[in-house]
Amino acid sequence: MIEDDGGAAPPIRALPRAVLVDLDDTIIDGSAVADCWDVACEACPPEVDRHALLAEIHRLRDWYWSDPERHRQGRLDLSAARRHIAETALGNMGYDDAGLAGRIADRYDQCRDERTTVFPGAVDVLRWLRERGCRLALLTNGAAAVQRQKIARFGLEPLFDAIFVEGELGFGKPDERIYHLALTELAVAPRDTWMIGDNLEWDVEQPQKLGITGIWVDRTGAGVPASRTVRPDLVIRALAELRAWCGQ
Repeated sequence: MIEDDGGAAPPIRALPRAVLVDLDDTIIDGSAVADCWDVACEACPPEVDRHALLAEIHRLRDWYWSDPERHRQGRLDLSAARRHIAETALGNMGYDDAGLAGRIADRYDQCRDERTTVFPGAVDVLRWLRERGCRLALLTNGAAAVQRQKIARFGLEPLFDAIFVEGELGFGKPDERIYHLALTELAVAPRDTWMIGDNLEWDVEQPQKLGITGIWVDRTGAGVPASRTVRPDLVIRALAELRAWCGQ
C-alpha cells in the first residue's frame, strides 16, 4: 500500500540524487523473531516456572527499551542487554543464576539470528536505485560487529556508496551529525536527498528538520499515531513498493 497525506497528490515523485536508507526493519526483516524468548526459555530447568519467567521477561523488556538512554546503551551490546533482562527476571522470581540467564540470552541470540532475513524485493529496489544514478548510504544504529555481520551476511555492502554504523562512529540517529556526515560523503544537498526507514523520529522527523525528504516504512499500516505531529513526505508499507510508486 502506498499512501499520501489526506488524499492530496504525493509531494515527491522523481528520484533524488541520493537516498539514505535504514537497515533493521527496513531492509532486514526481524518480524519472525517474536517468539524467540519463548524458545530461549526452553533452557530453563523443570523447577523454573517458564510461563511466569516469560511474562516477567516481556515486562522487563518493555521497560528496558522504553527509556531512550537505556535504548542507546543497550543496542550497542544487545547480548549484554538481553543477559541483564534475563538475569533480572530470574532474580525477581527468586532465582540467582547468572549461568542460566546467560544460556537463555545466548539461545535468544541464536534464535534471532536464525530467523532474520531480508524483506522480499528490498535488495532489488536498492539495485534499481543505483542503476538510475542514485547515490546510496546506509545509516544504522547498533553495535559495529553485530551490524557489520548482518551487512556481510546479506551481501549489502556493494550496494552502498557509504555505510555509517553507530557503534563505529560513537553517535547515530537521531544525532544530526550522522545525517550531515552522509550528505558530505555523498556530496549532495539535503533538498536532493531522501531518507527511508521505519522509525518516525530517526528516519523522518529529524531528517525533515535538516531539509531531507522523509519516507516512512509503516509495516503494519497503522498510520502515524495521533499523538505524533510528524508528517512523512511519503508512507509506504515496504521498501519494495518504492519502485512501483515511481511508476517503474
